[in-house]
Amino acid sequence: MTRAAAWALLTEYTKSESLRRHALAVEAAMRAYARRFGEDEDRWGITGLLHDFDYERWPDPPDHPLKGAAILAELGYPEDVIYAIKSHADYLNLERRDKMSQALYAVDEMCGFVMAVALVRPNKSIHEVEVKSVKKKMKDKAFAKGVSRDQLVESAAALGVPLDEHIQVVIDALREVAPALGLDGQAQGPGAAS
Repeated sequence: MTRAAAWALLTEYTKSESLRRHALAVEAAMRAYARRFGEDEDRWGITGLLHDFDYERWPDPPDHPLKGAAILAELGYPEDVIYAIKSHADYLNLERRDKMSQALYAVDEMCGFVMAVALVRPNKSIHEVEVKSVKKKMKDKAFAKGVSRDQLVESAAALGVPLDEHIQVVIDALREVAPALGLDGQAQGPGAAS
């Protein structure tokens, strides 16, 4: 299980630039939490990178993420990686039984929300986003209305991280890969992130 192989798998199944950017964002946030919890950064990062790799082909439950999970199993990915990916889907009702599963669930929606906040900034830069601006947008029900505010709050609590701290971890992680996300105020596409 290498990052290069995971990136190749992602790009084989996912052609959408926005979905690739989301995968890179979740990978960065998962790496940040792996460092925080003293876990395997590559394992957690690859889990984040691949969590939605099947979504473009099979967007409907339960195909996503179960089709992808079957592919990962055939390719020999570890059971804990596959389980974490499956458990990020609410409709499967799987217990998030370890920190990796809890972290993936917590960062998935938060990454998307924080990226949306960055995209409405004047320079479309993650470097202009602060915790208070994210929390302000969370109160605006018309903004990113598909994102459950309860899920953002409850998933951070389940991970054992205060909400403000969780938002900051995600912001900092996204800043590390801002060019690949197109959120550094410049127009750049996704690519190989750390």
